Amino acid sequence: MRRPAGHTDWCGRDHRCNLNEHRSDEIVVNIPGHARAVLIRVRTAAGRDHAEIRVRVALAPTEPAARRQLVGLLGDLRQAVSRAAIAGQPRARW
Repeated sequence: MRRPAGHTDWCGRDHRCNLNEHRSDEIVVNIPGHARAVLIRVRTAAGRDHAEIRVRVALAPTEPAARRQLVGLLGDLRQAVSRAAIAGQPRARW
């Protein structure tokens, strides 16, 4: 349930709420030495909710292997974003 004004239930309620946005605490997935992902839920001043995601992945030391990793990562990100967009669309009623 969304509240029209004020902090949300998930809001961090501190300096993260700036420029009329509400921002959640960070959810962190960390694989030391390999990868780190940070997810933050954001509600804009217009009332629209978003997921803000930062990902950092260690790349292979050789250029061909690093490029293969990047191609795979981009494909996986495209699939994840598409899946999330489809899940957010209303279902048809029959």
